[in-house]
Order: sequence, then structure tokens, then C-alpha cells
Amino acid sequence: MGANYAPLVADNYSPERLRVIIPVGGRATRLLPLTAETSKACLRFLNRPLVEFSLLSLASQGIRNFIFGVKGYTNYRDLYDYFESGIGFSVRYNIKPRVHIKYQPNVEDYGSADSARINMEYYDIKHPVFAVQGDNIFDINVKDLIGFHRQKGAVMTIVLREVQNVEGLGIADIDKSGCIRRFVEKPMPKDAPSNLANTGLYLISPEIRKIFKEKGVKQIIEEKHRLDFGYDFIPYVIEAGYPVYGYKLKGSWFDVGTPRNYLEAMKDMLNGCFSKLADFGGRISEDKQIWILGESNEAERRREEIVRKVKQGRIELKGAVLIGRHCEIGDGAKIVSSCIENYTRIGKNAVIENSAIMDRATIGENAEILDSIIGRHAVIHSSQRKPTRISAVSVVSDDVSIAEGSILAAAKIYPHQNVRGEFQNQTLMPS
Repeated sequence: MGANYAPLVADNYSPERLRVIIPVGGRATRLLPLTAETSKACLRFLNRPLVEFSLLSLASQGIRNFIFGVKGYTNYRDLYDYFESGIGFSVRYNIKPRVHIKYQPNVEDYGSADSARINMEYYDIKHPVFAVQGDNIFDINVKDLIGFHRQKGAVMTIVLREVQNVEGLGIADIDKSGCIRRFVEKPMPKDAPSNLANTGLYLISPEIRKIFKEKGVKQIIEEKHRLDFGYDFIPYVIEAGYPVYGYKLKGSWFDVGTPRNYLEAMKDMLNGCFSKLADFGGRISEDKQIWILGESNEAERRREEIVRKVKQGRIELKGAVLIGRHCEIGDGAKIVSSCIENYTRIGKNAVIENSAIMDRATIGENAEILDSIIGRHAVIHSSQRKPTRISAVSVVSDDVSIAEGSILAAAKIYPHQNVRGEFQNQTLMPS
């Protein structure tokens, strides 16, 4: 155990005192091209920014203080413009007293752990910190986690989840008491010490500020120009002998870090796998998981029109489906296990299955969108004579136009392009 470590016995670990830091840096390359011009934390997901699910889950348990550890123009712009200081979010979900959101000072960090270090120093945080990754969605009992952390006298508790596939994840080796003996970031499957994956959720004692100032940590930053939780800081703290424990997550956890994971998480959550938001509003009947949103008089008229078409058999909605406000759906359309966001137009006889269609997209008649993501303001031209087909986890980014008759399979289209033809396993970027 580190010689200078001594838990603060009098420290108040109640959720109200907890500070949440959400490091949001980098380009989220696994989610490209969706994140080409959008912060991953603000990527549209089930008709709201992705990170809003984390905030809602924690705010519903009494946590009121959040810090976005932003790095880079896009991350700061998207998060600040949407959330500002948290007043709007608090009103939207009727959270009282209100949530307070702060942002990382205008200082560049060297990674997720360095972001936590900078913010703990700048805001002089003397309470425990819950560090949360911006592209994860989770169901966690905060009080239970805090109780575990205090009982173990941990300087850091890493929330772990059993997984079938360890590829691309940080893996922990724990003893019978839950103490982490070894931590390996993204090992080869044959080298993984267990199937317990790091969820990117860390409860940190305030004493961690002393560890951030240690010579070994400074050396990592100087030599690697990086201080990432998984690659650098967690292995250092464990090897230095500090008590680091693994807490096995009992609730849901979704890594929305790739387009395929995005679609899988979307379907799971539409089917009720996230307890903090299992009802999206505007449910059309108790026996169907179909939500059609409408708040204003105009939006409500659109909603009633879609409901009427469903009852008359003019459009088909199957599985769990979420449809946003002010949407227009043509006769003969079929939507299965998908999310259609606000101000979207779906043409006659279009088929959308296991897909996400973001705000203001236009899907032409007779188009087929299967297992794919269509970005905001995208236009998918299609006709009965020349139907367009998009499938196999294709991603069409914001403000893209796809010509009628085009065929996309496992294709990735970057923003602001006009695309025509057949593309399979190809990535199209502006020239």
C-alpha cells in the first residue's frame, strides 16, 4: 500500500457531495464518421444527446454537480451550447434542486486521467469524484457503489462488468476480496487475465490529488505526453501499492463506442433495458412499445395522423419504435425496431429496420434502410423505379445526399457529400 495513503474518515460520501467529472476529449475514432463534426457526448441517440442518459441516471440519485472535462473546439462547443450551466436540463427532467454543470478550464489535458487531475485542482475538489466516460450508458446504484468503496478503504474503485468478448476493453484481475491485482488495457483475447471489463466508471477518493502530484505520474506525462486512466494511471496506482478495488456492476451497461454497438444499445434500450428511462413519452398503447412524440398543437396533429394511419393499416410499426416530433410518414411505410427523430420525412413504401434516422432526414419512397444509421439533414433519394438500399451497418453522416438507385453495404459516408452508385465496405470522404 502507498505509504502516504490514509482514507479521510470524516469525508462525506453522500451523493449530494459527490462530484462527477466526464472527460470528453479526442475524436472518438471508433464512431467515425458520426463524430466527424460532432462531439461523441452530444451524438444523437434515442432523440437526445448521448451523454444526457448518464446525467439523468446520476441526477435521479441526488447528484447535482457535474464537470465536463472538455478538450478541443467541437467537444466544448457542442456541450456548452446544449447544456450551458444545467438549468435547461434540470427543467426538462424536473430536477430540484437544479443541476450545476461546469467545464474544464481553458487548459489542454493529456488524457482522461489528466482531465480529472486538472479539474480537481482548478475547482479545489475535496469530495469524492465519480469519473464517467462520455460514450457509455449505465444503470448503477450510486449509494451501493459508495458503500463498497468506503468499506474497502479504496483510493479508487473501478466498476467492472463481465463480458463475453474482451476485445478492445480494459481487463482486470481481482482477488477474492475484490482487490485488483493487475489491470491490462485492451489485451489480446488469449492474454486477458479474466472476463471482467473496465466500464470506464471510476469512484475516486479525494486523496488521489496527492497521487497525481507524485514523481512517477509526472514522469509518465513527460515521457508519454499522455495520462489516460486505462493505459497509464490505473496501472500506476495499482503498481504503487494503493488499494484499488473492482466493483461488479449489477445493472445495465452499454458501450456506444462503435456504430454496431450504437444500434445494439438502441434496440436494448427501446426494449426497456435502461431503468432510468424506460418510457420515452407518447406511448400509443400499453401492449405496444411504440412511442410517438408530440407536445405542441402542431406536433400533436402530426402524432394523431401517424396513429390513425397505424390503426387503419396504412403504415406498419413493429417491435419497439420511437418516433420524434413533427414527423411525416407515407402510406405503405414499414418501420421495425428503429428510432426516427424529429422533423423527419419517410416516403411511401419505405422500409426501415433496426436503424436510427436522425433529425430532419428525408427517406425517399421505396427506400430500404436496414441495420444502419442516417445522420441529420441527410437526404436518401429513392423511387419505385430506382429504389435505394442501405444496409449492413452503413453510416450516412450529416448533410449527405444519396442518389436514387444507390446501394450501400457496410459503407461509411462523411458529411456534406453527394453520393451516387454502389459501395460496399468503403469509406467516402470529401476530396
